[in-house]
Amino acid sequence: MAHVRQRFIFNVGEGFQRFCIEHKIKLSKIDHIFLSRVCSETAGGLPGVLLTQSGIGNVGKVRVWGPADLDYLIAAMKYFIPDTAMDHFYPFGQRHDSNGDAISTSREIDDPLINDGVVKISAIVLQPSRLDTALKETKSATPSVIYICELQGIKRKFDAKKAASLGLKPGPKYDLLQCGKDVMSDCEDTVVRPVEVLGPSIPAPIVLIMDCPTPLHLQELLSVQSLTRYFADTAGNVPEISKNVNCVIHLSPTHITNTSDYQILMSKFGAAQHIMAGNEMKNIEVPILKASARMGARLNYLCPQLFPSPGFWSLKCLPSGLKASNEDLTSGINETIPAENLLKFHLRPYKNLGLDKSGVPKLTPPSAIIDELLSEIPEILNESQQLNQLWSGNGETSREKTFVPANRVMTEEPLLHDSALPGCLEDVSRDDMEIIFLGTGSSQPSKYRNVSSIFINLFSKGSLLLDCGEGTLGQLIRRFGIEGADEAVRCLRCIWISHIHADHHTGLARILALRMKLLKGIPHDPLIVIGPVQLKGYLDAYQRLEDLDMQFLDCEYTKEASLKAFNSNEDGYTISLEGQRGDSTMFDGGGFMQSCSKRQRSPVQNAAAVPILKSLKEVLVEAGLETLISVPVEHCEPAFGVVLKAANRINRVGKTIPGWKLVYSGDTRPCTELKQASCGATVLIHEATFEDSLSKEAEEKKHSTIKEAMEAGNSSGVYRLILTHFSQRYPKIPKFDGKIPMHKMCIAFDNMSVNLADLPVLPRVVPSLELLFGDEKITEDVTAA
Repeated sequence: MAHVRQRFIFNVGEGFQRFCIEHKIKLSKIDHIFLSRVCSETAGGLPGVLLTQSGIGNVGKVRVWGPADLDYLIAAMKYFIPDTAMDHFYPFGQRHDSNGDAISTSREIDDPLINDGVVKISAIVLQPSRLDTALKETKSATPSVIYICELQGIKRKFDAKKAASLGLKPGPKYDLLQCGKDVMSDCEDTVVRPVEVLGPSIPAPIVLIMDCPTPLHLQELLSVQSLTRYFADTAGNVPEISKNVNCVIHLSPTHITNTSDYQILMSKFGAAQHIMAGNEMKNIEVPILKASARMGARLNYLCPQLFPSPGFWSLKCLPSGLKASNEDLTSGINETIPAENLLKFHLRPYKNLGLDKSGVPKLTPPSAIIDELLSEIPEILNESQQLNQLWSGNGETSREKTFVPANRVMTEEPLLHDSALPGCLEDVSRDDMEIIFLGTGSSQPSKYRNVSSIFINLFSKGSLLLDCGEGTLGQLIRRFGIEGADEAVRCLRCIWISHIHADHHTGLARILALRMKLLKGIPHDPLIVIGPVQLKGYLDAYQRLEDLDMQFLDCEYTKEASLKAFNSNEDGYTISLEGQRGDSTMFDGGGFMQSCSKRQRSPVQNAAAVPILKSLKEVLVEAGLETLISVPVEHCEPAFGVVLKAANRINRVGKTIPGWKLVYSGDTRPCTELKQASCGATVLIHEATFEDSLSKEAEEKKHSTIKEAMEAGNSSGVYRLILTHFSQRYPKIPKFDGKIPMHKMCIAFDNMSVNLADLPVLPRVVPSLELLFGDEKITEDVTAA
C-alpha cells in the first residue's frame, strides 16, 4: 500500500526481497511494515529487509509494527542483526503469560498507529481472552491483528456560480458553507444552505486487512464491537459515524473463511469487495519470479538431467485436499476475488477506485521460452543433443566416452583427463544420494540466485539440509511441488548450519515450524539442528513465538576430536571444549556483532550434549551415513565446513563398496583445516564468491576466489568440485579466468540436482553452460532493491 508520501507493507514473508528485486521495488522507499501475526510465515523476510536497509544506509527509517509478541522476535533477531537496525519497533496490544493473564497494555482502535493527514491506520488485536485447556500451549493462541486503513474523504466542491446566483459575495461566508453551516444571502433576505452550493462529497476509501488464523481468534473477532461501525446498514448504526468499506483483504485460511460464521461476518460489509488472500492455490502455476523461472526453463532444455522441470502444479491436477479458491461463499456477500500476485486495488484517484488486474503475471509456456532461446543461440540445439547422449548411452562425442545408467548402474567414466573412477561410484544406483542446490548466491537474494542452502537427498533414508537461508522452503516447493516439498521437510534427518550470517540460517524457523505442523499427532523425534553456539541463543529466543520441535547441538561437539572422545567413552564424556574468541565482521554490508567471549564448556554442558550426540549417531546410521564432522574454517568466528561420509555398502555380487565422501566449505578463505578434511573427497562443494581479480576484496571479507576454490580442490585430490555462493554481481554465471583448468569442476545453479551416479560426466556440462549464457557474465545492479 502506498501514497505520495509513504509506502506501507503488510507482512514480510520469506522471498520478499527477491520479489522486490524482480519487480524493481526499492526497499529504500518502504517506511512502515505492519505484521498481522508474528511468526515465520508473516515475518520470515524481515531480518533480510533490516540487514539490507542497514547496508544501504537506511538504518532506522523503517518502522515495524505488530502485536505485543513482536518483543520476542526482537529478542531473537538481536543475535545476528546490529542494534542500530533494531531501534524502530512498535509492539502493541496484549501479551499473555502461561496463566492467560495480560502482561502488557492494549492499544485501542481509537488510538491509530498512523494518522498523518492523508491516511489513518488503526489496529484491532484478536487475542483469545483465556486459554483453552486443550491448547496446552500459549503459542497456539498468539495474537493476530485486523488493520483498518482509511484515507481522507474529498470535500464537496464549492460552486461559486451557484453561490453568486443566490446573492452571495466571495468572502468568509464561503468558508462557513464549506464547513456545513447556513449563512444569510448578501443581496436577499434568504438563508443559503450548504446543500445548495456544494457538490456531492466523496467518502473516504477504507480497506480492512483481516487475519483470523484459528477458531479461537474467530470467536474473538465475532465479539469485537468497534468493528460494527464498518458494517453496512446494521440496525443501531448511527449514519453519521458508520463507514463504508471498499475492500476487505482476507489473510485468514480457507478452513476459517469457509465457516458460516465468517461468511456471515463478510456479508455485513455491504458492497465491499473481498479479496481472498489466505494462501490462494490459484497462484501456484504462475511463477512470481519470472526471470528465475525463465532461466530454469533454458537450463532444463540444455540438460534436463541436472536441471529438472520446476515442480509447479497445474490447476487441473491440484494436490489432494487443496482447493483452487474459496468457492463456498454465501450469496449474501457482494463480491469475492481470489488473490493473485500483483493484483492491485486502487484507492486514489477516485475515478480509478477498484481492482486492477493489468499487472497480474501470465503463465509463459515453456515452448515460447525455448523458441526464444533457439532463435538467440541456434547452436544450443546441438549442444543439448550432445549432452543428452551422455545420459542415453546412444553415441560418443569426439572428446569422451559415455556411460550407460539405463540399468541404474555406472559402468565407465568419461575420459576427461581425470583419475580413475572412485571406488564409491562402482555399481552406484540413482537412489543413493543426490545434491540439490536450493540457493547458490551470497549475501542477499537476487533475481537468479537465492541465498545458501543445499538439500542432500538420501531418498528412502531421508535427507539433510546444509545451511538454510531465507527462502529455502520456497525453493523446495519450486523444485518438488507443494506435496513434494512437504515430504522433503517431513523426512529431514538433520539440519547443519555453517555460521550465523543471515544468508545461511534465516530460513530455518520456517522449515522447523512447517515440520512441526506436518508431524503433529504423529510420533516423531525432535529434529537435530547443528550449528554455531550463537544459533542456539537465536532459536531459544524464537521458540517463544513458534514451536520448532528441535534439539540443538553446537558444532564444537561434532568436531573430529570431540567425536573421537565421545565415541571412546560415551557415558563418561566430559572433554572440555574451548569457546570462541574476539569480535567478528558479521555482514558483507558492514554490521558488527559481539562474538562469544572466551569460555570453556563445563562437564554439565557436556553431559547435556551426550543424549543429543547419541541421537545424532542413531540418525546417521538410519540415513546410511558413517559420520558427520564439523571443520573450523576461516570466516567469522565461529564458522565451519562439514564432512559427510557414507557407510560402506555391499553390491549385488557381495563386494564391499566404500562410502562416498562429501565436503561443504560453508563460507571461508582457503584454509589448512578444510583442505585436510577434503582429502580424497568424492565431492567438494566450495564457495567461490569472487572472481580472481577481486582477491583483495575476498581477503577482506574472508571469502574465496574462483581460482582459490579450484586450487583447494586440486590440492586435496577431490574427484569433483562444485562451486557455489557466488557474489550477486554475477547475475547468471561467474566470471572465469580462461587459464583455469576445469576438468574436475562444475558451477552450481539454483535447483540444480546432481545425482551421485552423474558425477563422472559433470564437468562436461561447463562449456555448454558458457555457451548458454554467452556474454551474460556482466555485472547487474544488485542493489536495485
